[in-house]
Order: sequence, then structure tokens, then C-alpha cells
Amino acid sequence: MGGIETQVRDLAAAQAAAGHEVHVLTATPLDADAATQEERAAVGHPAVQVHRMGIALPFDLPVNPAAPAAMDALFESVRPDVVHVHAGVISPFAFDGARVALRREVPLAITWHCMLDGVVSALRTGVRHSRWAGAPIALSAVSHAAAERVVDVFGEQVDLVPNGADLARWAPVDPRPAPFPVRAVATMRLAPRKRGPALISVIEDAVAQVGSGSLRVDVVGDGPMRGAMERAVQRRGLADVVTLHGRLERDRLPELYRQAHVFLAPASLEAFGIAALEARAAGLVVVARRGTGIEEFVTDEVDGLLVDDDAGMVRAVTRLVHEPDLLDRLHSRSRDVRPLFGWSHTLGAADELYARARALRGLMR
Repeated sequence: MGGIETQVRDLAAAQAAAGHEVHVLTATPLDADAATQEERAAVGHPAVQVHRMGIALPFDLPVNPAAPAAMDALFESVRPDVVHVHAGVISPFAFDGARVALRREVPLAITWHCMLDGVVSALRTGVRHSRWAGAPIALSAVSHAAAERVVDVFGEQVDLVPNGADLARWAPVDPRPAPFPVRAVATMRLAPRKRGPALISVIEDAVAQVGSGSLRVDVVGDGPMRGAMERAVQRRGLADVVTLHGRLERDRLPELYRQAHVFLAPASLEAFGIAALEARAAGLVVVARRGTGIEEFVTDEVDGLLVDDDAGMVRAVTRLVHEPDLLDRLHSRSRDVRPLFGWSHTLGAADELYARARALRGLMR
């Protein structure tokens, strides 16, 4: 489960708890052998109705050529007040849903969970020469950074529907972790775009300046880059610094975060950063790249450090080890001032988006 899947699950559960009737359509089949107990649950809430429209394809591709017909039949049965599409750069199943909603004249909202860097021009051309131009769609994105790219594509209003988190679940507790060694954690899908191997290089360069005894790093997550990262840790002599945990159940993360000081987010194309938000809610000092969605909830030199590149991340980690007063100040601020993005905030933004989608269809709120 990546960021979009996690967010859809949690948003659906929060909406169901608020009294909405929620149906989730997905092209991902349930793998009874590999699915965790959490993934088997009905998206976190028993009232959420999950409709799995996937078929077995190589590489578990979330595509189903028969999905539009199945969606059309489901929309006829359910009669939704609004269809909310959660989109990435390549989301064929999601856009099948959008096309069916437009054809049936159902109010349509789309939230972009990705940075469209590198594809803005192609998408803009496609929109201008298709029925998407001027279509009655309530557009949104999860952060200002992501929204800028969507505006460039569509040239229309783009609202914000930020990701949310259960802030109480991640709240820091006393006692605070011992100040030495500095403990950092990174939680991510170990895929190329998350830049896990680059993180190993950052850690290597930081350790060369602060010494291996001054820094410990826990990396949580799984994916195709895990093997390369494990080999890099061994090859670079970082086995006593970096622990690669693989995938951990979500319930284990709060305790891991409460033993840490710093969260490292090396991705340069992070549309929001759910893991970073959860770490920020847990009171960690987030070190992340400028120009990403993490800027929604991390302020440079106030409760975290924002950097321009990997060299800047090395300098940031080195500062936090060498300047305990800086680490203490940022850590205290992060613990004492809660981030904004609890579920009440996200649900309100989603409700406003749905109202706009209905207004675009000439329907009353």
C-alpha cells in the first residue's frame, strides 16, 4: 500500500464515521496470502463498501479493460452524489472512473496525489485537444506544490484537499529520547522515486563528518530498491548505523518514532508526504526537500530543516548532531505545536470540493 492507497483507506473510514455512505472502487485484487490483517479490513471502517474490480495481470498492474462497464453498472445501482477520483501520474483505472462519471453526468471531483513534473506539457496538450477541456470537474491537489502543476495543465481553479492523519494516534509522549546518539528514521516505499539509495549516500557522508557512534538510522519500508540498499549498507560499512526493517505494521511506527529525534525525507517529488506528516505529529524534526508538499506542515528552522539537495541534507544532519541546542529547539517546537492536518480539516476540505463538484453540475449543496 502506497501513499494514495493509505490515504483513500483513511479518508473513506473518516467519511464513514462522519455518516457518509462510502464506496471504494479499486483495481487491486485482495491477495489472501500476502495481505496483512490491516489490508483485509474494510478500509478501516465496517461501513465502507469496497468493490474490487481488478484482474490478474503481470506485475500486479492496476488495470482492467472491463472496468468501465462494471463502474457504469455500479453507478447505476448506487446513484452516487459525487465521484471522487484519486489520481497519480499514471492512473488508468482512476481515469476510467472519471470518464464514466462524466458520461453519466455525475458530479466529479479529482484530487491529484502526485507531482506532475516532466509531464505537464504533454498533459496540457492532451487536455486542450480532448473533452477534458472545460469539463465540469472540481479539481484539487494535496498541496500547493502539487496544485501548481495541475493549474499549469488545466488552467483552471485547483483547490486543496490535503492528506490527513489521526493526530492523537501519533502524539508524542514523555520521556523524551536520550539526546545521544541522534536517532533518525525514514519511512518510505523503497521505490526509485522515493530515492532510498540516495538516502544511504546521505547517511554515509554525514557519518564521515560526525562518526558512526553519533548517529543511528532506522529505515522502514519495502520495495524493489531494498536489495540495492541492503548491499549499499554493507559495502559502505554502515551496518552499525543503518537498520533496514522492511515493512512494519502501522501500529508499530508510533513507538519507533517516539524513540527518535529526526525524520529524513529524501524524495524530491513528494506531493505531500503522509509519513512525514505522521512523524511531524509525533514530534520529530523533519528534514526534507524544499519545493515539496512537506512544506505544508514543516517550517524551516522552526520545527524542521528544509534543504535544496542531498548535500544540503548532509549538512542538516551534521548540524543536528553537532548542535544539540538546535536539535533541542526544533524538537521542542515540533512536539509542542501540533500540525494542522487532522481529519476534521481534511474532511472539511473534501466537503467543500464535493459542493463545488455539485455546483458545476448545477445541483444544490
